[in-house]
Amino acid sequence: MTLKPASLAKGCLLMAVASAAIASSHREAPFITTSPKVDGTDFYMFRSYEGVAADGTGGRSDYVTMIANYQPLQGPYGGPNYFSMDPNALYEIHIDNNGDAREDITFQFRFKNNLKGTPLSIGNTSVPIPLIQSGTVAAVNDASLNLAETYSLTVVRGDRRKGAAQVVAASLPKPVDYIGQKTLGDAAAYKAYADKHIHTVTIPGCAMPARVFVGQRQEGFAVNLGRIFDLVDAPAEVLLNPALKDAEGANGNHYIQKQNVTSLALEVHRSCLTAGGETVIGGWTTASLRQARLLNGAPPSGHQASEKAGGAWTQVSRLGNPLVNEVVIGLPDKDKFNASAPKDDGQFLAYVSNPTLPALLGQVLVGNPAGVAPTNLPRTDLLTTFLTGITGVNKPATVAPSEMLRLNTAVPPVPFANQNRLGVAGNALNTDPNKVNDNAGFPNGRRPKDDVVDIALVAMLGGLCVINGDNNALGLNGVPGVPSLVSACRPSSVPLGAQSANVHDAVDQAVVPFLPGFPYLNTPNPGSMKLQ
Repeated sequence: MTLKPASLAKGCLLMAVASAAIASSHREAPFITTSPKVDGTDFYMFRSYEGVAADGTGGRSDYVTMIANYQPLQGPYGGPNYFSMDPNALYEIHIDNNGDAREDITFQFRFKNNLKGTPLSIGNTSVPIPLIQSGTVAAVNDASLNLAETYSLTVVRGDRRKGAAQVVAASLPKPVDYIGQKTLGDAAAYKAYADKHIHTVTIPGCAMPARVFVGQRQEGFAVNLGRIFDLVDAPAEVLLNPALKDAEGANGNHYIQKQNVTSLALEVHRSCLTAGGETVIGGWTTASLRQARLLNGAPPSGHQASEKAGGAWTQVSRLGNPLVNEVVIGLPDKDKFNASAPKDDGQFLAYVSNPTLPALLGQVLVGNPAGVAPTNLPRTDLLTTFLTGITGVNKPATVAPSEMLRLNTAVPPVPFANQNRLGVAGNALNTDPNKVNDNAGFPNGRRPKDDVVDIALVAMLGGLCVINGDNNALGLNGVPGVPSLVSACRPSSVPLGAQSANVHDAVDQAVVPFLPGFPYLNTPNPGSMKLQ
């Protein structure tokens, strides 16, 4: 089979998303819903595009930005305590730089909540106030903060528990959440305040300085969240018609853009993340809690003094590619996946080789599980890219099959204005001879602007097999290194046929506001607007 350029572009598009599986992880597993402070929601990893020229040079182009988001769906009005991080938790970003599915570099974040106990004199009695602020806030470590958060950053080389650990910074201040405009000013004032918390740090073993920011941000992920989980409450004719993708939300729902999230953003020179001649790195995030917790029925005065944690660190959250746990892993194994490591991902193979999501979509969209579900089982089209990365895009020279977000650090970044929301695939589809080439997006890492939802839906509904054709043009009828997994991935196995390339969730990632530079995610929504 000879593929035309447009077909090749679509092939890139569909292969890109098979490794991502739909979107972002919010409240994705039973246990994590009980511990929202350690719930990882999104992980972004990309070549920094702050200040870069159209050719991908200049500015911060030689750096890689990693953003790990936690604490989903923060109502900005959520006072009086708002959304401090858990001092009894360990938050981590892991990097595999040799393809063996094991962490080689880990960045660890630990938090401390410092309570002043600010009092007011009421009569002849000094009484602590009930709020986390006693007045307006504008400066780092502002005297008006009754509760001040700090965090430490440590780098571990080798095994995250047994490797060589070195402290990068022992106590960095974190900005208070955007309580409201009376406390912290308008959006411009809050941005100026938050920017004071962008810290330059030196990572041991790295010759180039890094930057780190931890703080509240506006939720940057666009997804029709309510409708999707309400049995996909939208007509099939809407979801299969790209012309009905509505940026204003008439067909979609941008509710979560009204919410906030807490970001752990780290920008590191790419030479400090790669090893040898391998330019592809894999990344994922985790959060861990102590194995034991004692609750005190008569706690002392203080902040979060009702529990005493101890024992070994126990992983309770994991996130690499988006929404794998949320819509691919079955309900009985969601907590297990959150506690697992990439090197052990073979135990979840059936969820990818025989996914339930396409059948569920058929049931709720057309009343027939077979109505849209591809018939090529096992789904080698998904397994190939899900386990190894994509040849020529983000597959390491040698790779152990595993789930993680992979980035080829040799591909130059693209300025935000020129980014294609469909990343590598959108670049191939763009025939404008004057275009700025964009091969720096999903699945080559993930940038905030990349619309992973639409691309992943296309892959789930069989678009890969339409492009693979009857002659196995893309080599998707098997999985490299796993000879027992063979299927007939061809157009006849896709009930939707060419329509599988049209599916979308009715909202547009490209219209979400972001910052032009680090930490990239937008200033958070305020808890209240100042009365005029």
